[in-house]
Amino acid sequence: MPVDRERVAALVRELLEAIGEDPDRPGLRQTPTRVADSWAEFFSGVGQDAGAPLQHTISVSRGPAPDTLPSGAVMLRDIAFRSMCEHHLLPFRGRAHVAYLPGEEVVGLGALPRVIDILAARPQVQERLGEQVADAIASALDARGVLVVLDATHECVTMRGGRQPDASTVTIAARGVYADPAARAELVALIGARP
Repeated sequence: MPVDRERVAALVRELLEAIGEDPDRPGLRQTPTRVADSWAEFFSGVGQDAGAPLQHTISVSRGPAPDTLPSGAVMLRDIAFRSMCEHHLLPFRGRAHVAYLPGEEVVGLGALPRVIDILAARPQVQERLGEQVADAIASALDARGVLVVLDATHECVTMRGGRQPDASTVTIAARGVYADPAARAELVALIGARP
């Protein structure tokens, strides 16, 4: 369901009045429309199928390169993401690291960031976001294991409350063989390794 921009704009106008501002002053006149447009983008993932980018898989043994069967995990590091915390409607943003241990099917690497984009573009908490990404990959692919590590900075922590500008939150979601901490240790080490 797309964001109702007119309704959002009307509510932002009311919010400006509620905090004691004049929504008709020059600097705020376009603010309700601008916020409505921003929120249409921020929440564009509401109602979207996060598994859709994973629909097109490639057979490992019968695909374009059957002589290069993967023997280990496929990992995509440093996927930038941003979302809105559902508790305070303040943004959080960071990096996602996604790995899966393929079975017979693999997916194009560009599909993984699209899954994250869809799931992050809705009111979220980081813990659930990682779990949803792991579930989407695990259910769409015949992966023997999935690991999703999110490292994000939350404005509800950096700008209010404890006001810790350098604090980040790290969450791990694991499926299959990577549910075992020993099995995922190598992947976690690879996330921080740089050439």
